[in-house]
Order: sequence, then structure tokens, then C-alpha cells
Amino acid sequence: MEALFDLSFVTRHEDLLVTGRTGTGKSHILQALVLKACERELMVRYARCVDLVDDLYAGLADGTYERRMKAWCRPLLLVIDDVGLGQLKRRDDEPTAAHILFTLLDRRHMTVSTAITSNIQLSGWGKYLGDATLAAAVLDRLAANSIRFDIDGPSYRQHLACQRAGAPPPADEVKPKEARS
Repeated sequence: MEALFDLSFVTRHEDLLVTGRTGTGKSHILQALVLKACERELMVRYARCVDLVDDLYAGLADGTYERRMKAWCRPLLLVIDDVGLGQLKRRDDEPTAAHILFTLLDRRHMTVSTAITSNIQLSGWGKYLGDATLAAAVLDRLAANSIRFDIDGPSYRQHLACQRAGAPPPADEVKPKEARS
């Protein structure tokens, strides 16, 4: 994980996918990467998945979709945080969130880096994004050129709550494990 902070994955146009339970530090890690990228004056953009999708839906409504899509495609590093948290809104006359994310990731694929966090299993992305086939295509793009970490451990927030309450931490605390694909 520490090797990510030299940001060479950005210059190699690799993507980053960090999964794990809520409270395990996924967002914190990517926020630290964003700060490091800003220190190096790299163009970076950070958004929660639901906010990114809402922004592109707003572009469909007001006729600025293509301009907004280009703006999301531009950064050398785009961080999409919390895939799986927050409700994705959709009207029947609009494309699914899966379609919007597929379009974005397809345009960015192998030319710039995208980092994503998710607290749901990858097999659940189809249901969350509203289209299993396009969600599989999104994951296929990510799998082709990504560094993958699955953080398996207890919630840090729950750990802090136990400390504040004076209770011992849960016995099932597990150290994070790393996997690269």
C-alpha cells in the first residue's frame, strides 16, 4: 500500500480499486493519495459516487452532459469514493448509473487513472448501479489495468467508540490484508 504514495500508478495510467467493510480506512487512504497528488501539482478530482452520478444526471437535464463528462474525464487522477453508499436516483427516461459510469471509465481507460472505493462486494455492483451487464463491463475495465486492495478488518469508528466507552475492542479485530490483481 505504501508504494502507492509515489504515485507511479498515475503515470502508468493504472486504476486503483479499494474494497472492504465500512470504517476500514478506504476513503482515508484515497484522500491521502489525493493530497500527495496535489502536492505534486497533479490534476485531481474527488467525489462520492452518488454525487458524481447526480452531477452527470443534472447535465442530462440541463443540456450540459457532454461538457460535464469531459470535465470528469480530464483529471490525471479521479477518485470515486463510496460506490455502494447513498441512493442513486434515476428516472425511467434516463440511463442507469451503470451506463454513466461505464461511459466515464471507458473514456478514461488506459489514458488516465481512476481510483474507486466500495464497501459492497463486486458481485453487488449490478444491483446497486441498476444494470448487471454494464456493471460487469465497468468491472472488466477496472480489472484490465488496476491495482486491487481488499481491506478486511474492523471498523475504526467502532474501535474509537469502544475506547470512548471504556470497553475493550472486539475480539474479531483482524489486520488489513492486501491483494493485487
